[in-house]
Amino acid sequence: MRKLIRKISFLLVKKYRHSTIPQWYVLIMDILLFILAFLMMEAFRAGSIQQMSLRGTAVQFILALMVTIIAFFFTGSYRSIIRHAGMSDIYKILIATVGPTLLFWAVNILNNQFRPQIIPNNYLLSYRGATMLYLLLAVEMIILRLFMQRIYNDYFRRKRNNVNVIIYGAGAAGIIAYNALHQDETVEYHVAAFIDDDMSKVNQELNGVSVMRARTVLNPKFIKQKNVTQLIIAIPTIRVMHKQAITNKALDLGLTVKAVPHVTTWLNGSFSANQIQDIKIEDLLEREPIKMDNINIVREVVDKVVLVTGAAGSIGSEICRQLMLYKPAKVVMLDQAESPMYDLQFELRNTYKNELDRMEFVIANVKDKARMEEVFELYKPQLVYHAAAYKHVPFMEENPYEAVYVNVFGTRNVADLAIKYKAQKFVMISTDKAVNPTNVMGATKRMAEIYIQSRSNDTTHFVTTRFGNVLGSNGSVIPLFKKQLASGGPLTVTHKDIIRYFMTIPEACNLVLEAGAMGEGGDIFVFDMGKPVKIYDMARKMIQLSGMQNIEIKEIGLRPGEKLYEELLATKENNIPTYHPKIMRAQVRRYPLDAIDTAYNELWDILEGMDNMKIVGKMKSIVPEFLSNNSIYCQLDNQQHA
Repeated sequence: MRKLIRKISFLLVKKYRHSTIPQWYVLIMDILLFILAFLMMEAFRAGSIQQMSLRGTAVQFILALMVTIIAFFFTGSYRSIIRHAGMSDIYKILIATVGPTLLFWAVNILNNQFRPQIIPNNYLLSYRGATMLYLLLAVEMIILRLFMQRIYNDYFRRKRNNVNVIIYGAGAAGIIAYNALHQDETVEYHVAAFIDDDMSKVNQELNGVSVMRARTVLNPKFIKQKNVTQLIIAIPTIRVMHKQAITNKALDLGLTVKAVPHVTTWLNGSFSANQIQDIKIEDLLEREPIKMDNINIVREVVDKVVLVTGAAGSIGSEICRQLMLYKPAKVVMLDQAESPMYDLQFELRNTYKNELDRMEFVIANVKDKARMEEVFELYKPQLVYHAAAYKHVPFMEENPYEAVYVNVFGTRNVADLAIKYKAQKFVMISTDKAVNPTNVMGATKRMAEIYIQSRSNDTTHFVTTRFGNVLGSNGSVIPLFKKQLASGGPLTVTHKDIIRYFMTIPEACNLVLEAGAMGEGGDIFVFDMGKPVKIYDMARKMIQLSGMQNIEIKEIGLRPGEKLYEELLATKENNIPTYHPKIMRAQVRRYPLDAIDTAYNELWDILEGMDNMKIVGKMKSIVPEFLSNNSIYCQLDNQQHA
């Protein structure tokens, strides 16, 4: 008999070790537990097992069993997956046992009202007997589930490797992260310690794990002693600067850093180990995120017809997404790139299925004045957000004709049409490369700034937003590093000392919308972007965050037109504060309108000759601070100074 039971157990374990035990198996186990509880109750009543007699208890047993099975079906206590059982399952067990207890209590009260009693007095119908029976059953069911969880986790769960981790945060999120790690079926996690900044929690324990101070845990001795390889930040509302300090310390110790996301992003309101996110380089900006006053944007955009040029690009598409939140009458999205426009159309039409009449998608090129006039004539936009431009420095250094045609004269086309069709606002997205430009791209953006600033009038207000590099945008350094990491490296930087300002795409676009609401005409707004970031340090951190080893960082030299650092203000410019502490208004030089028109018409005539040297030479005469760097056009600067 013993061999038969062992064989059956082995076959069951073999069959269900990596799958879910059928519900009827669990139901049978719970019924067997009820029988055990009933026998224990009878033994307690008799005083000992030897004196226990089952005579006369058959009716009690059948009655109690029927009531209990009905309670099991009513609560569904047998339907849970035991290996993942939690508090909700314990709650079902309690309902399934408390319910029959109360029922037998009620029957006992009613029975005692009659003389003689309708049902002969018995131990089960007493308060004491019913309470004991179902208390024993509840304890047995909970213990069985905990025992089976432990057996499964220790012996039968698939595990690939052991990982020793530290959880930063001993609050609710920390406990949830701990439980999620222990339920993971692919990795065996061991939590070496909790860290918390709340001194009232330090030196206490959570699930048998000590809560300690950061300086006690985040040091080489502890990390080596416990063989820790990973730190999980379980404080979803942590401040950026604090998160960055923790991450940098952990990276210096060679740890992989992950974080528990905010509860609003959990799948179906529940959390599992695979939702713990890798820390991204975007999380390590050396400042708090910029928050704008959206009330101003609502007032500016609601019920207006808005045109966005360059709508399929990184900045343009995010502007369109944010604009749709503010209920414009219509957003006209214009770009020359067919495939990205199709992707944007597909996304927004699926996101705003009930607002299709608010969206128009137009394929057009801003340098085609006839086509752009057709667009303005048809839609008559009240607000224009001009994001269309060529932005890649090396490409534009090799193609000055195209850079000038699109960035300067494309902007002139849109600006002139905005005036002709009486648009209220024209907001241009510029760049920090327009300040003291050292390349063709930056110079064309500065020329675009000069032109639109000169065109501001009482009807159409022209506004420029000037900011640095955008994390994750097309052609930015982050996607490049990610591709290089995916291919095993090396990561390439042009110079070890090169630095850049960074902001996220949503921040950049929110700034553009806020500037549009703030501007009164002829304004250039610059943004407090915090501390500049060394590209080399960013590459090093991305390697650390990836967890990959032996990835080389290769210095390849400055590209044509590239400089070591960018500025937000030219040397002859100052800035004055606005009502927002992170946005400043640049006091820039004003150019006479006639002189601008003359110079730009002369440039247009030169452009027709497609002579790059003459084109760039004329650009330098319009923008005297344009001094080329590491470029064939440096010779033009030498001629001017000769």
